[in-house]
Amino acid sequence: MKINEIKELSTPDLEERLEGAVANLQQLKLNHAITPLENPSQIKLVRRDIARMKTVLRQRELNK
Repeated sequence: MKINEIKELSTPDLEERLEGAVANLQQLKLNHAITPLENPSQIKLVRRDIARMKTVLRQRELNK
């Protein structure tokens, strides 16, 4: 997910997507521990998306 796409989302939508991404990351890590993923770089991509979402949420919080 690109930063421009994240900035266009409303705050409640962004928080909802963040929760989904965190759950997805936990599931990917669990699956990778049991049987290696075909593409382990997915974990890195999801982690970076989570960081982008948290960054945008924090910026919005500071701008209030």
